[in-house]
Amino acid sequence: MTFTLDQGTIDRLSQAAEQLALPKSEVVREAIHDYYERMGKLSERERLHLLKAFDEYVPRIPARPQAEVDDELQAVRLSRRTRGRKSKEKDL
Repeated sequence: MTFTLDQGTIDRLSQAAEQLALPKSEVVREAIHDYYERMGKLSERERLHLLKAFDEYVPRIPARPQAEVDDELQAVRLSRRTRGRKSKEKDL
């Protein structure tokens, strides 16, 4: 196979091969193997971003009494069985 790489990638490949004392082909094989193993997984940057968002938004979730949550879940389950949830009557 033949691949064309940009100069920055060639430089990094050369530096990695020299630093690891491996042939460039071995560095490429290992890099492809590592990339393949990570496919579909979060990168460290993505993981940290999501953790930050979680830490930011979770405290904003309003605390509600468990009975209120249970009532709402019961209404949702009932609505699924009866094809739609009825809206609460508002005081006029």
